[in-house]
Formats: sequence, structure tokens, C-alpha cells
Amino acid sequence: MAGTKAYPLVLIPVSPLGCLRILDDPCPLVGGTWYEVDAADEGFACTFQPGTLAGATHLTCDVLLDGTLAVEFAIHLCEGADGPDFFCQFGFLNQCQARIRLPLEAVEQNRWLYPREGAWVKPIAAGDRVDLARVDRLTFIVLRKAEGPVRWAMTPLQAVDRRPPRLTDPMLPAGRLLDELGQTTLVDWPGKTCSEAELVERLRAQQAQAPGCRWPRAFSRYGGWRERRFGPTGFFRTHHDGRRWWLVDPEGCAFWSAGLDCVRAGIETNAGGLETALTWIPQAANGLAEAIDRRHGELTVDYLRANFIRAFGPNAWRGAWAEIALALLRRFGFNTVANWSDWEVAAAAGFPYVRPLRWPAPDGPQAPRIFRDFPDVFDPTFAAEAAHFARQLEATRDDPAFIGYFLMNEPTWGFASLTPAEGMLYACEGGPTRQTLADFCRQRYADDRALAAVWGEGVTFESLARGRWTRPVAPAAQATLGAFSTVMVEKLYTTLTDACRAVDPNHLNLGARYFRVPPAWAMGGMACFDVFSVNGYRETVDRGLADACKAMGVPAMIGEWHFGALDVGLPASGIGRVATQADRGKAYRIYVEDAAAQPWCVGVHHFTLYDQSALGRGDGEAYNIGFVDVCHRPYEPLADAARAAHERLYDIADGKVAPFEDAPAYLPKLFF
Repeated sequence: MAGTKAYPLVLIPVSPLGCLRILDDPCPLVGGTWYEVDAADEGFACTFQPGTLAGATHLTCDVLLDGTLAVEFAIHLCEGADGPDFFCQFGFLNQCQARIRLPLEAVEQNRWLYPREGAWVKPIAAGDRVDLARVDRLTFIVLRKAEGPVRWAMTPLQAVDRRPPRLTDPMLPAGRLLDELGQTTLVDWPGKTCSEAELVERLRAQQAQAPGCRWPRAFSRYGGWRERRFGPTGFFRTHHDGRRWWLVDPEGCAFWSAGLDCVRAGIETNAGGLETALTWIPQAANGLAEAIDRRHGELTVDYLRANFIRAFGPNAWRGAWAEIALALLRRFGFNTVANWSDWEVAAAAGFPYVRPLRWPAPDGPQAPRIFRDFPDVFDPTFAAEAAHFARQLEATRDDPAFIGYFLMNEPTWGFASLTPAEGMLYACEGGPTRQTLADFCRQRYADDRALAAVWGEGVTFESLARGRWTRPVAPAAQATLGAFSTVMVEKLYTTLTDACRAVDPNHLNLGARYFRVPPAWAMGGMACFDVFSVNGYRETVDRGLADACKAMGVPAMIGEWHFGALDVGLPASGIGRVATQADRGKAYRIYVEDAAAQPWCVGVHHFTLYDQSALGRGDGEAYNIGFVDVCHRPYEPLADAARAAHERLYDIADGKVAPFEDAPAYLPKLFF
């Protein structure tokens, strides 16, 4: 295929990677082939002349993933054997034809997550920024898998110069994928709900039992610790007692936040392009209008809502859900309704809660984005955007049950291999922040000649300020870009924080829920937070947080974490994995009790209350990460373990008892 740019162009595999097997089995995809591998990083490679993909807009093929468990795949595009390496990672629904439509603009790294389309789920851009004029090889590999072989069929991978048509009627070799209650049809397991009558009986029994559900006896009115008091202020605050950090509840009791994310009446099933995979679709005419949504041209079905409507009717279901959900949190021993929850329900009940602020806030001024979701923070519009953003806090400014707010969640610029300053050079051709970068460099370099000596021949202050940047950044310039990225991050968060405190001086700024302990250039701009939040998908909380908290002078909170298993019908475990629901309980106790013993940690929030849909949420995640399934059956071994941990929580935090130590076997993670 050397030198050709005629599209569509079939990218022919030239060598297997690992123990790839090409099977002779009849393939249901026209022109397709069955492949099988035993291990991650196995697949195939294609090589071609540099520039072969320069005129293409997409890579495309159809895929059918066999089996019942999730597999994550990746397509790598590389500049030579040792050069920059871009990759897109993604998954597929099992037993459902999918179509890859990978936009090659992704190699510019200005976007992290691309839209899920049918059975092609969670496409994420990762790795390095590459130049298609230099790319000369491609690999298609299995990135992550469970035990056993992986078998999939696919049509030839093609490079095309226009967007391929979307797949609208996928092949379903095993039949429909969800039953009428929202459970998978591909697998049976002990505890699977067998009928609508069983479902309705369970929900009505949970409502009858709700008034009897109580917190642990040691908990105060707000879930704090009655035995330790620091003085009431009427709102939640932080306090260091000389030995460790605490939150303090409105009545002055020591408080450690054991939270559950996504306490809301819904389990989203993204059924766009997958209508034929559903056994039953709720109909608005039957009182089920709140269980379906077609507002954006794609069908979304909510079987949790449909199941509550079956039990309580279209008018009473939402009140019944709120009563049952808060009762379960009390039974499990949680004292915080955590992120992405129906915080209004918590507020009405006086149950402690946190809020995620919508970023960007809708219907207001918005500064241009200069790299992924990073705003042009030196644009005058950004101050107005921040003021509008902060107005979200007006509704909860005086509520004592409100702990505090998260400014955002996992900013996508944080996932990039580029710093925000470097990403900005490639992603935008000018603006106030690029001009400020040039001014920043003028303070470091005497003139254009001194600048070029570090940045490379031809680089000037003017080229830093404006114009399309196409050249690689010199390694010696990375220190300057890292330092200016700190300036950018600090401007971002201090502007938002000042605006929020002007509206609400009473509640805690809980930070930005970074996806890990941030690098130094990012952390240096986060000193304005009251609590430093990260999401922590490890067996225990990241000990790197200790140094971060010491440097910043604030405590830490884990915004999300979980462990799942593959024994209850979901195709993926989630970002942590153990073997069984009983092991999930052990993993829960290890994580929470270990976190409570750390003097710099003031809370951890488990993601989530409910399992995700077996057909996938909006982006396609389909994880066993809930305390409760779609038919509202609690995972009792997990619930019992959580209650046991929460009963001991304050004694552990106070150093009176040691944390739980009977850890489960932690298995290779299985997620998209």
C-alpha cells in the first residue's frame, strides 16, 4: 500500500502480535474474520508509508465480541518504532454488532472522550500527540480482559476520507440483551429476579421497613461522633486537633464522611441504536413517561424507574424511592449523600450531603476553551463565567446539612500527556492566555534569541502569543511550560473559588476531584481548596496524599472508589475487581477502615449506590459497582461489611482500634 492515498483504504495486517489465532469459523459479518487471543497486548500490526493516513478522516470496521465478559481494545498509531504513540482505547458490548468510527482528529489530543455509538463504547484518546504525516504503523490489540481466551469477529479495518454511516440495526446472535426488568439475558446467577411480582414484593417490603432503619448509635444528628466535640458553628468545617484532621458537623461533633455517590432515582440505559436489543421498552401512555427519554434523538431507558413505577404507580413512586433510598443509607451506616446525587432529597431530610457544581454552568457567559475543557482564564469573560457559575450555590447557602461543593470532576486536561500550556499551543491560535504565556516567557528570556536557544530555531515571543503551532516542543522548554501551567491552574481555581465564596461563605470548597494525586505543576495551583479531593481507585488510599496534604495544609477526601465482581451478571467489574460479593465486602472494609486511620483523610465516597446498566450508561460503562441492583436487591455481604466498618469508624479514626486486615484477593481490573 506504499504511497497510496486512495480511500477507502484497507489496512492489511502484516504480522500477528503474540499468539493471535485467525480462525476458520464461519463469520456472521460479511467479509469478516474471527480472531482469538489468550493475553493482553495480543492482536495484529499494520505498516505503511508515512503520510498514508494524512488525507483520511476516520478509521472504521465492524466488530462482534463473543462471550459474556467485557474486553477493552486499543488502536495504536505510531511515528516509527520508537516515536510518539497515540492510542484510542474502547470496548464493545458482547453479542452485539458494533461499528468503529474513530475520527482521526483524535490524534491532536484536544479531546479525551468521544461519544459511545451503540455497542462501541467509551472511546478515549490517550498516549501521545502524533502527526499523521509521520505515522507509519498501526496496531489493534486487546488491552484488558478477564481470564480465558478472547474471541471476536471483525471486518477489514479501513481508512476513509468521510464519516462512515452509523450502524442502526445491529446483529444480535444471542437475541435480545436486556429482559423486561433491565437485567442481562446472557447470564443467570443466584439472586437474579425472576418476575415482576418478586420485584414488587421486594420494593413494598423495603418501604415498610424504612422507618426502622437507623444509623449507628454513636452517630450524632448529622452523622458525627457524639464523643468528640470541637465547638459548633452551625455549618460543617475542618479542624486539626493536633494529631489528625476532622470535619466538624454543625453541632460541633467530629465528623468523618462515609459517603455513597449517585443516590438518585435512576440507572441510565443508553439504548441509542440498540432498540432491538431490548425485550421491553416502557411506554409513556402506560404511565411510564419518566422511565424513557428521547429528547436528544437517542433512546434512553431507565429500568430502575420503571420498576418503582410498577410497584408504586406513576404518582407515588418518587416519594417511595426517596424514603427507601435514605433508609438503606442509614441501614448501611453511610452518613453522607455524596456526589451526583439528588441532593434536594437529602436536604429535605436533613441528611448530610455534598454537591457537584455544573461545570461549565449552563445558560451563562463562557470563556473560550483553549485545551480540552481548560478555559482561557485570562480572557475577561472568564471572571463573568465564574460569577455565573457560583450562583449555583445560592440555593444551599444557608443549609446546615450541606457539607460542601466540588468545583468539577476529573478535568479532562488532567488526563493528557501534555501540560495545559503545551496543549494550548497546539489547540488554539491565540487569545489572552497565549499572550500571557508570551509575557511570562519575556520575564525568563532576555530576547527572541535567548528564547530560541532553548525553544528551538525560529521560535519568537510573537509565535508563542499567536499563530498555529505545529512543531514539537523542545524538551528544554518543558520546564517553562510546566511553570506556566501552574499559573494557569492557579488562575482557574482561585477565580472559581473567590466567586463561590462571595456567594456562599458558609460551606467547604472540596476541590476538583482530580483523577489521581496531581503532578506538581497542577497541585501548585490548588492551594485555595478547603479539602483536597481526588478519586482513588487503589486497594487503599494513595499514600502520596499525605505529602500533598502537608504541603497544602488541608485534609484529603476521596471522591470515588469501588470494587466489583463478575458473579452477578454484569460484564465488567469496574476499576477495582475481586471475585465475589463477599470479597467486595472485605475490600470495602479494608479501604474505608484504612482511610479512617490516616490522619490526613476526612472521608471516602463509594461510587455508586446502584449497579450500572448491563447495556451501559451513556458512555457505555456497565459495572457491578452498586450496593443495590436494578431490581433493588441489596448485595447483603457488601451491605453488612459496610455497616461493620461504619460502626467502628470513629474508634478507628481516634486510634482506639486497628483497621480490618482480612483483605480479599485483588484480581486484574476489568473496565472500559
